[in-house]
Amino acid sequence: MTATSAPPRSSPLSANLVCMASMLIWAAGLPAADFIIPLLAADQLTALRMALAALALLPVWAVMEGPGALARASWIKGTMVGAMLGFGAWLLIIGQTLGGAVTAAVISASLPVVGIAIEVLLDGRRMTLGLILGMILSLIGGIVALDWTGGLSLGLGALFCFGSVVSFTIGSRLSVTAFPQLSAIGRTALTTSGAAIATSAVALGGVAFGNPLPDLGLWGPMEIAALLAFSVGSFALSQLLWIMSVERLGIGLSALHINAAPFYVMVLLFLLGHGWSWMQAGAAGLVALGVLIAQGIIGPKA
Repeated sequence: MTATSAPPRSSPLSANLVCMASMLIWAAGLPAADFIIPLLAADQLTALRMALAALALLPVWAVMEGPGALARASWIKGTMVGAMLGFGAWLLIIGQTLGGAVTAAVISASLPVVGIAIEVLLDGRRMTLGLILGMILSLIGGIVALDWTGGLSLGLGALFCFGSVVSFTIGSRLSVTAFPQLSAIGRTALTTSGAAIATSAVALGGVAFGNPLPDLGLWGPMEIAALLAFSVGSFALSQLLWIMSVERLGIGLSALHINAAPFYVMVLLFLLGHGWSWMQAGAAGLVALGVLIAQGIIGPKA
């Protein structure tokens, strides 16, 4: 595929499978992040995550489409869109620090509703009874899923996670619409590199104003593996698959798949020895039900 070619057509089944894989890989990175969040400031971890993801994607883009594709790309626009993705990634880390991996996954399950709302505002999508009911159910599910014994910090964690959802949804949409001439790998590599540039500038500014550097003595093989899973896996690979699905299914239908993320995270944590919460599992199911109704897959058609 060249930098100017249109994306290949694929069946809805294959596009949905790609999106499902994206969400599974993304969800696997949330428990991995718990190992490294205590070791780095949020701005530094975000910058390092974006930089490693960009370093993984740029060589692939150059090999697939040639170095000329990188030279022709609009790096200023890519940095602006990437800054939106980087801001969302930073908000997610803050939210997960306060609320935990499951909270991050459950609140992120509001992504389909946010995606549909953006389509209503920008694409003229019609508001329907199913859409309204789905939004209400998703909101109730997100509230029920939270362990309110965590107090104010957990509530703030959920708020930061929701801000991450909004920022990520807008950034993902712009990654597709702002670069119609680029392939999926080009869009992903360009905007991820832009995110790395923007977040690195913020992190370096923080260090210049006195933020402490990380203690490298605390890092071992497990922490390095977790960082690679959180950056190269949970962002670079996941984002590439995500952009591929968004350009084929649209932001609303693609976002539906993130509702499986809370189940993925809870299963992964359970396998790592954590407890199982039927309350959170049921609440995540309620979120999924709400989004199915909002999408018109069941109940009143959206």
